[in-house]
Amino acid sequence: MDALLVGAIDPHVHSGPSIAPRGLDHLALVRQMSEAGFAAVITKDHDYAGVTTAALISANFPELRTKIYSGIALNNVVGGLNPYAVEHTAAMGGKVVFMPTLAAENHLRWEKTSSWVHPATTQKVRPARGVPVLDDNGAVRDDTKEILDIVARTGLVLASGHLHVSETWKVFEEAKRRGVATLCLTHPEDIVEASLEDVRGLVALGAYVEHSLCMFIEGSKFKTRTGEDLKALIDVAGVDRTIMCSDLGQTGVYSPLEGFRRGIRLCMDLGYDDGQIRKMVSTNAARAFRIEADLPSTASLSAA
Repeated sequence: MDALLVGAIDPHVHSGPSIAPRGLDHLALVRQMSEAGFAAVITKDHDYAGVTTAALISANFPELRTKIYSGIALNNVVGGLNPYAVEHTAAMGGKVVFMPTLAAENHLRWEKTSSWVHPATTQKVRPARGVPVLDDNGAVRDDTKEILDIVARTGLVLASGHLHVSETWKVFEEAKRRGVATLCLTHPEDIVEASLEDVRGLVALGAYVEHSLCMFIEGSKFKTRTGEDLKALIDVAGVDRTIMCSDLGQTGVYSPLEGFRRGIRLCMDLGYDDGQIRKMVSTNAARAFRIEADLPSTASLSAA
């Protein structure tokens, strides 16, 4: 496990500061991951782009082995489908733009029937307002298309966020038509109601599939699926199109590093070999998010 952590990338991690409770901040995250030999992390907050924080940490702590990047989620605080915010994120070196997450209309419907309530939207600020990506006729909105054009022009990764999978299909198909290079399906295992056939089809469209390890590992308060569910999802997408993330950083649960350790152990138990696991925890994310240069050399991996 320790050897597989060397060169790993966590492309979806919820360190702080944040309006929601977090177990560690961005700098503490990078320090922890550097000790384990991670190549990179990509921080995600539901309410702000972390690109400026990433730039500060990179400039002031060059000794840290792990590179830090960030992206933006198109929720209410950044103005929803805000082209200015997306362009700024790209100009500051951001890696990914998430379609709406906590402000996705699908998320707001799902939240009403789930036991999960986000404290940031219910206790500290006004409730989220849905950010639609399709119009009343079910077609991709013009403001969504404007975001897609920026993503295509700047090379950002387009992640589906908490859209319903039926919305993701339409947005991703439009994104492909408009020249978006890299698509990423966010945790099909929960919230978005994706089937195995959806996963298979979106991979055929060219998408990567990102799995939140916190939803599979024993003892996680976010666990909603089994190891066999994870295996079914990996096998239908293929190892080469599968990316693992921790989706951790919250309080009252494992650290992102411990989540990766347990996730790697789960993959081992499911029968995947070291080469397959390395693809899912490292090289696939490096390719998708264009951070191959930050990976350790083959010689240093062998030494580890």
